[in-house]
Amino acid sequence: MSNAREQGRLRQSQLLTTFGPGAMVDLPKYSVLVGGLDLWHGHKKRIAEERLASRVGELLGIEGVELYAPPVESTSLGEPSGGVEGVVFPAWFLGQIDATHTDPATRREYRTRPLVKRGGHVKRQYLAEDKKLRPIVPVRFVQACRNGHISDLDWIGFAHHNTSSACRGPLWMDESGTGGDFAEIFVRCGTCGARRPLSDAKVPEARVLGSCLGHRPWIGSNADEPCVDQDPGAIGAEPNRLLVRSATNAYFSQVLSVISIPDKDAALRAAVDALWEDELRFIEDLGDLTRERKRGKPKIVNGLDGLADDEVWSEIARRKTLTLGDRKSIKQAELETLLASAAELGEDVPDDVFFARTRTLGPLPKVLEGKLDRVVLVHRLREVVAQVGFTRFEAAMPDIDGELSLDVRRGALAREITWVPAIENRGEGVLLVFNTAAIEAWLDRKEVRERGRQLEDGFNIWCHARNLEGAVFPGLPYVLLHSLSHLLVTSVALACGYASSAIRERIYATKAGFGVLLHTGGAGTEGTLGGLVAVGRHIEHDLARALEMGALCSNDPICAAHEPADSHEERYLQGAACHGCVLIAETSCERRNELLDRALVIPTVQDGGSAFFSAPGGET
Repeated sequence: MSNAREQGRLRQSQLLTTFGPGAMVDLPKYSVLVGGLDLWHGHKKRIAEERLASRVGELLGIEGVELYAPPVESTSLGEPSGGVEGVVFPAWFLGQIDATHTDPATRREYRTRPLVKRGGHVKRQYLAEDKKLRPIVPVRFVQACRNGHISDLDWIGFAHHNTSSACRGPLWMDESGTGGDFAEIFVRCGTCGARRPLSDAKVPEARVLGSCLGHRPWIGSNADEPCVDQDPGAIGAEPNRLLVRSATNAYFSQVLSVISIPDKDAALRAAVDALWEDELRFIEDLGDLTRERKRGKPKIVNGLDGLADDEVWSEIARRKTLTLGDRKSIKQAELETLLASAAELGEDVPDDVFFARTRTLGPLPKVLEGKLDRVVLVHRLREVVAQVGFTRFEAAMPDIDGELSLDVRRGALAREITWVPAIENRGEGVLLVFNTAAIEAWLDRKEVRERGRQLEDGFNIWCHARNLEGAVFPGLPYVLLHSLSHLLVTSVALACGYASSAIRERIYATKAGFGVLLHTGGAGTEGTLGGLVAVGRHIEHDLARALEMGALCSNDPICAAHEPADSHEERYLQGAACHGCVLIAETSCERRNELLDRALVIPTVQDGGSAFFSAPGGET
C-alpha cells in the first residue's frame, strides 16, 4: 500500500455508512469495490466500548471482537502510509465513441458503444475499428444477490440467450432515448447479430442471470463462498439480480450504535465475576446467600462489601437462568441510566463522556399536561457506531430496541473477522420522557386500535412482499414517538443553531419507559456547542409548537387520507406522512423515514380520534 498512489479520499464516517467494504466507488479514473478489512492499512485507533463490542461479537458469533477507527493518513515522518485498497470492478467497460446502429427489424436508430472486457484496453483506452485509441468508462450494470455477493454479468451468454454460446464476436450496447428505460437498452453481438433487451434481466423469478456463485471480489482472490437462497423452502443458490452500480439499493451498511453510559450495575457484576467460579455459582437462593455472608468468610465479606443481599442474588439468579431474552436490550440499558440522572443542582460542571441532569419542569402548555413527565438534559454524550456487515437490495435495520437480528445474512467485511470498524461521536442531547399510564390509556381507545389495525395491515403487506414472514409490527407507541420525534426535530432546528439534518433521534419504547432522545455530535473530542441543551430548558414550548405544525400538512387532505395498505402508492409503512409534514433527512431518522403516522400524534383533517395529543386549544 505504501507504493500505491492515492486515488481519492473519504471521511472515516463514510467508510462505515456509505463506502464500507464491498461498496462501489467511482474514483476519478476507476470504478472500484472498497476492499475488505484485510486491505485496510496503517495505524488504527482502538475504540473502547465494551457493551457494543460484546453485542457485535454475539451477532458475528466471534469472541473477543475489537473496535477500531478506520485508518487515517499519516502526518508523521517515518510512519507507514495508511489507507484502504480498492479492487477494480467491474471488468467490462464501454468505449466512448459516437456511433449509431439501425435495427433492421424496426428501422429504429440507436446510439451504440462497444463493450470492452478487461485486457482489451491499455491505460483506459482501447483500439477502435478506425485504428484510433478511444477512452472507456466502466459499464453501469453488474449482477448481485441478496447475500451481498457481486460479479460481472456474463454479457456474452446474455446477448446470445445461451451461457454456452460458442460465438465470441464483439459486443455492442445499443441505447435509445435518455430516460434509462431498460427496454430501450440492448446488448448486441456484432458477428452473429444476436440481440437482447436488458429488461429481460429484470423479469422477476426468471433467473435470466443464473444462480449466484458466491463471488466476493472485495475480500480478494479465491474468496468465493456457497450462496444459499434466502426464500423459505427454496433450494439452491440465490438468483442473480441486475444492479445499477450507482443505484441507492447497491449497498446498505449494517451498523449498530450505542450511547456510552456509566453502567450502574458495573460494580455489582465485577464483584460477582470475581467470586463466581469459587463461591457464588453454588448459591441456591437468597437465604443461602444471606447465610454465607453471615458466616463471615473473608473472601465473600470483602468481595461483596457495600452490596445488598437482594441485588447480589438478583445478579446470581440472572446468570443461572441466562438466555438472550434476559439480557437488557441496548436501548433499555440506556433509558434506565438516563432516567436515573440526578436533578440539576446549581451550576453543574459537565465532565467525562456522559453527563446528564434531570431538569425541573415548570407549568406545561395545556396540550402537554399529563403527557410529558420529564426532561433530561444530556450535557455530554458519546455515541459509538460499529459496522457489522452490509446488505444489497434491501436494508436490514436494527429493531426498535436497537438490536440487529442474528439470522440476517450479511455481506462479510473480511475473510476472518477479528475487529470491526467503528467511529465515536461526542456531543449533547435532550431526552423527553412521556407518561406511561397516559400511553397505556391511549392504547385502550377503540379509535386507536382501529388505526393500529390499518398500520399493521400495511406492515404485513410490506413484509409479505419481502418474504419477511417472521417480522413483528413494532407497536403503536413506537410509531407515535417516532412521528412525534420528526415533528420535534423540525421545530427544534429553528431554535438550536443546528441544521435539522445534524440532529439525530433515538426512540425508546421499552420496558423501562417511553422517551425520545434528540442528540447531535461530531468526530472531534470537544463535542458540540450546547445548542440542544439550551433548547432543552424550554423544550416544552418547542414541543407544543411542533404539535401545532403537525396538525395540518401542505398536502392535506391527500396526506391525511393515505391508507397504509393502499397498493397504488406502495407506502405500506407510512400513514399520514409525507415530505410536507413529518419526513426528515434520513441522516436524522433511525428508520429511514418509515413507521410514521402523524394521525397518532395530533388530530388531522381525516382522523380526529386516534391522536395521543389533543388539537391545539382542545381538551386534554
